[in-house]
Amino acid sequence: MSLFSLPAATATRVAHRVNAALMTLLSTSLLLSSMALAQVASSSSNSQNDAVQLRGALRQGAIVRGHAPGAQAASFDGQPLMLTANGDFVFAFGRDDTQTHILTVSLADGSNWNRELKATSRVYDIERVDGVPQNTVTPPASVTKRIRREAAQVAQARKRRDQRNDWLSDFIWPAQGRLSGFYGSQRVLNGVPKRPHFGVDVAAPTGTAVIAPAAGIVTLAEDDLFYSGGTIIIDHGHGLSSTFLHMSAVDVEAGQRIEQGERIGAIGATGRASGPHLDWRMNWLNQRVDPQTIAPPMPAQTTQ
Repeated sequence: MSLFSLPAATATRVAHRVNAALMTLLSTSLLLSSMALAQVASSSSNSQNDAVQLRGALRQGAIVRGHAPGAQAASFDGQPLMLTANGDFVFAFGRDDTQTHILTVSLADGSNWNRELKATSRVYDIERVDGVPQNTVTPPASVTKRIRREAAQVAQARKRRDQRNDWLSDFIWPAQGRLSGFYGSQRVLNGVPKRPHFGVDVAAPTGTAVIAPAAGIVTLAEDDLFYSGGTIIIDHGHGLSSTFLHMSAVDVEAGQRIEQGERIGAIGATGRASGPHLDWRMNWLNQRVDPQTIAPPMPAQTTQ
């Protein structure tokens, strides 16, 4: 029997039911297709999110290490980042960084992973330090040339940038003791406001051993710089370096390879210092960064 042989009213009802069934079937098919596509998109999105791992706090002064297996390239605000064979890279935020940055990683599948990154703000203390040699607080004109020459020497030592990945290891403290000064704090020396402090200070007796917090190449080893006294710079690769100030002994030479934990010198009070301590600083390229963002907690027994 066909619809044409049914009474008109019955045929109309049947046709409506058939159309309704077809519409339900079509809607169900479209819904399932949409769910499948959403699942694929979600899976792809999750896969891309997992493709790049960042280790380190996204805050002012922080050092951040990234890992993207198989990555072909990476950039930070368009500036190319060096990559290890395993897809590791490093970047950092400056003390007063308030910008929104773009991190881009070219993944192994040819797609680009892009993220906007903004460092969270920090509140820095004011540190008042008295007893500093006055001639280093307000240097006489006779030492101006020396100060400029030494500043250029330090800047040159920090320009090294090669593929070594010594920075990938977990850093250790170069000395143990009470933390007496902190990165970012505003310094007032003998009552005179000065630039912020860009290191972390470890107070300990003169002669206490200083060791390498990570392996690297010594790019500067000087016994007596005007401001920093005995000074050592170790390059860890990819533009990340450590600087050690006010040392009473410098036991390494420029160009020397140093392994993590190896003695490099001793704590002192040379240069612009009020007492024996190690001033540990770090740089990523031209950014002065906070060593405490890459170091483990200082052992409790040494902080008293």
